[in-house]
Amino acid sequence: MSSLLAIFYFFYFSIIGVYIIFLPKVLSMVGYSASDIGIIFAAAPLVRFLVPFAFIKGLKINVRSFNIALLIMCFSALFFYFSLNSFYKLLFSNISLGIGLSIVLPYVELISLKYLGKERYGKIRLFGSVGFILVALVLVKFLSSADVALMYLLVLTLITALIGYIIAKKADTLLEKAQETTNDINLLKDWRLWVGLTLMQVSFGPFYNFFTIYTTDHGVSLDIAIYLWSFGVIVEIFMLYFQGSLLRKNLLLILQATTFITAFRWFLLFLFPDNITILFFSQALHALSFALFHSAAISYLFYLYKHKSLAQQFFSGITYGFGAFLGALIAGYVYEFYPSYLFLSATLIALIATWFLYIWGKSLKKTSL
Repeated sequence: MSSLLAIFYFFYFSIIGVYIIFLPKVLSMVGYSASDIGIIFAAAPLVRFLVPFAFIKGLKINVRSFNIALLIMCFSALFFYFSLNSFYKLLFSNISLGIGLSIVLPYVELISLKYLGKERYGKIRLFGSVGFILVALVLVKFLSSADVALMYLLVLTLITALIGYIIAKKADTLLEKAQETTNDINLLKDWRLWVGLTLMQVSFGPFYNFFTIYTTDHGVSLDIAIYLWSFGVIVEIFMLYFQGSLLRKNLLLILQATTFITAFRWFLLFLFPDNITILFFSQALHALSFALFHSAAISYLFYLYKHKSLAQQFFSGITYGFGAFLGALIAGYVYEFYPSYLFLSATLIALIATWFLYIWGKSLKKTSL
């Protein structure tokens, strides 16, 4: 099972690499405007946010819904070929792909945590980071036309779906035995926790959407910017491999600490946007602000709630869905009107996230008295 999960993560995040790094470029190559591209790629995070609520209303998170999501992924990747020259068809393809991805990954994360435990999770999840960076290094050499990128997207999606189907079939017995019957997740009651987790991802909006533009606007070469991205993924892989012992400690404290460190990371980018040494140091902190934070977050929710599959759905949907959407939106307006304050805004958002996670911890202490 460990090998299958490693292969799944490798190909799944290869899809994400094609989707994030190259599809916007593809749409630009065939004539879409920046606003069109923005609308198309804003749709998927919103869908990712909305999908978990459907499971509250009666849909079941099980092998059947997982397999349907795999089929949706495959047909969506195929439909990109026939919708490239139509804005609305492309928007529909992107929405349907977002639906598939939003169901598939949380379900596999649940399987990983059940089979591997939080200590071994990182050593398998790191293959996703390897897949992401490899597809970037390979495809950049062959991206001569839109068809090339779409072929990569389709082939990687088909392989991911096949591996996902095999994993779900093998894990079926274990998950069915542990199937949750009641929903114990109360977003209103636990709002401090969810606001903190979501704001953490909102603070990443400037980084994911404008880091390359921000650094090159301050005189950093494009080659160095690419090296910075690659270095961030390398330290992420390193942390995922060695984080097991850290995850045996207080998970909430790790979330609070990594969120605060993330605020410090963004503040460094605000103060020293053209200092190469500081930029590489800030990227080294990606090991904490992404890799360790992500593993600690999904592990914390796994142990906090009985409805473990829905907890992972909400984490994916609310934080990486709505958080990513809101972060991109805020970053766009800040960079348009106050470009020098882009990462200062990210710093403040991350500090507010730290505060919410802190008061969440305080509220837990009060209820336990």
